[in-house]
Amino acid sequence: MSEQRFVSPASRLRHRLAEERILVAPGVFDAWSARLTERAGFESVYMTGFGTAASLLGVPDLGLVTATEMADHASRLSQAVQVPVIADADTGFGDLLNVQRTMRLYQRAGVGASQLEDQVSPKRCGHMEDKQVVPAGEMVRRIRAARAACSDPDMVIIARTDARATDGLDEALRRGEQYLAAGADMLFVEAPQSDAELQAVCDAFRGEWLLANVVEAGKTPYHSAEELQAMGFRLAIFPISSLLAATRAMAEGLREIQQHGRLTGETAYVDFGTFNQLMGLEDYIRAARELAGRDQ
Repeated sequence: MSEQRFVSPASRLRHRLAEERILVAPGVFDAWSARLTERAGFESVYMTGFGTAASLLGVPDLGLVTATEMADHASRLSQAVQVPVIADADTGFGDLLNVQRTMRLYQRAGVGASQLEDQVSPKRCGHMEDKQVVPAGEMVRRIRAARAACSDPDMVIIARTDARATDGLDEALRRGEQYLAAGADMLFVEAPQSDAELQAVCDAFRGEWLLANVVEAGKTPYHSAEELQAMGFRLAIFPISSLLAATRAMAEGLREIQQHGRLTGETAYVDFGTFNQLMGLEDYIRAARELAGRDQ
């Protein structure tokens, strides 16, 4: 019986991105949201920095989460699902040595892709105001340092530029050329502000792997994955969709308990048995029984 060869998450992700069909990666903010996303049939999940800050610390996405906290979170997500995890790595959390340390931590965490951006540190959410970017040359060095730290040559490096907000679309496009030339596998131009700008990104980088960031009520026009594929995007992330939906459901459920002393059924929720079924409780119980039987 031949041994099955291990294929890294990065290799599986790279193979999937090579297909013409757009890859959709919803944002996940904890291990349970990652499992639900995988169960829904998605082929990858996106570890959102926005959602990580909210779920781990209960704070806005203002660069308050550390490299080790992000890497530990990525590790939990990677262990919770079989599909590749695409992980936000913010600015790399420091100088070039820190960028390399972050990449090594993320590789050990088992992610398939790491996303670096050209904001100053501390950064902030790409759809917030008053962002600042580093010189393009500094981001080029971040990308080269990240690539040099990759022991897995298939690790997908996503380069994000926030220059549209600070210097206009033309500067963002110029930076994109430099970032791809420096070794990035995929380009993420953050927050184009019209359909014309979205299409301009795709026209400028035809044939390259491009990421579209779909944010509810954000700065970019809200499109479906199919519409983004028609423009020329290869990956569509929905970083906060699940977090926004979960927040509303929890808030409404808590309001019911506050007002009525219990859930009344006005808020949609799964029952206890259904939740345990989704969690795979019976599989865990069966495995425990089998292991106990082997010791007897």
